[in-house]
Amino acid sequence: MTGRPPVAQGAGGVQSVERAFDLLEAMADAGGVAGLSELAASSGLPLPTIHRLLRTLADRGYVRQQPSRRYALGPRLVRLGDRSGRLVGASAEPHLAHLVDVLGETANLAMFDGGQVIYVVQAPGRHAMRMFTEVGRRVSPHCTAVGKAILAQLPPATVHAVLRRTEFVAHTDNTITDVAAYLRELEQVRERGYALDEGEQEVGVRCVAVALAGGPAPAGISISGPTTRMTDELVRRAVPHLRSTTETLSAELTVQLAAVGA
Repeated sequence: MTGRPPVAQGAGGVQSVERAFDLLEAMADAGGVAGLSELAASSGLPLPTIHRLLRTLADRGYVRQQPSRRYALGPRLVRLGDRSGRLVGASAEPHLAHLVDVLGETANLAMFDGGQVIYVVQAPGRHAMRMFTEVGRRVSPHCTAVGKAILAQLPPATVHAVLRRTEFVAHTDNTITDVAAYLRELEQVRERGYALDEGEQEVGVRCVAVALAGGPAPAGISISGPTTRMTDELVRRAVPHLRSTTETLSAELTVQLAAVGA
């Protein structure tokens, strides 16, 4: 089974650069560490090409070879990821604040990184009793609405690779701990266009999320609150606002990235 298909070279694109990014993304999908055969299977590139690109990336510090001969993402990517996260966070802040103004509950932007969900920015809700998730916190995608929303739009091979590395820890009685059940849940997310966390990470907390279509990395926006306030009616009212927000933010980030690359 292969991962994402090689990206078609765009007009004016540089094939070797596109292939290098394909490899970095394939390594990220594999949890940050992968061997040559795994990268060949997931990227569709020939081994000599992969070896040549990895050698170049290693010389620049973007990957490193482990004693086991497998390759790992390198330390120079930390700086790029930090800057990218700040860019996304700065763009998202006013949109999250607007969601809080309209819906009242805490709004979060989270990104998918190394098989986990990392919370990038948060706008606290208006209520005295509100949800709080520490920015920078990493959580498993199996028990979060935003994790489900993000995984539901990824290629099936990538989803299966992530789930093979995921520990389906039961945080509450509602946590999905069966892979087959989780895959059925993702199918429901695709059909309705949004994901729910029904007290699966924390008892008494409900969350609804929608994934961004595009952007520098897989991401999603969610609102969360106590189940007493996160009623079905609030969820129905929230979904159109979440969809509109993700579409607007995706468009903004696309323009910003195009400007940086111009």
